[in-house]
Amino acid sequence: MSITLFSIIESSAHPNFTELYKSLAIEEIKIPSMRKAIALLKKQQPDFIVAEFFYGYGNNYAGVNISNLDVLLYSLQKYSAHTKVIVLAEKDECNYADKLNEIIMLHDIFKYPVTKKQIQESLSR
Repeated sequence: MSITLFSIIESSAHPNFTELYKSLAIEEIKIPSMRKAIALLKKQQPDFIVAEFFYGYGNNYAGVNISNLDVLLYSLQKYSAHTKVIVLAEKDECNYADKLNEIIMLHDIFKYPVTKKQIQESLSR
């Protein structure tokens, strides 16, 4: 049984842990946008998702959403509730990221800079 992980890479801040994933025998699927991630989620259910958190200051996310991750998390409820979500956030946005637990329980929230050790320990749990 293989382990799959979606890396949703929406900015250059997203750390490259490809070698770590390979060493743990995890198949990484790199996805360049949230829209593409949601479309793929309907076809394939990953064991893990690693995604960046961007708080929705103002109307960036239609005013009703907390962040760029809301729609993905609602989609997980429908298509892949078992998927563990690891969120990467800027230090001053971590407290906003905690609110996402109201949609679906997050596996971990890490503030930048994120280390390989943090990710490895998270994937091992």
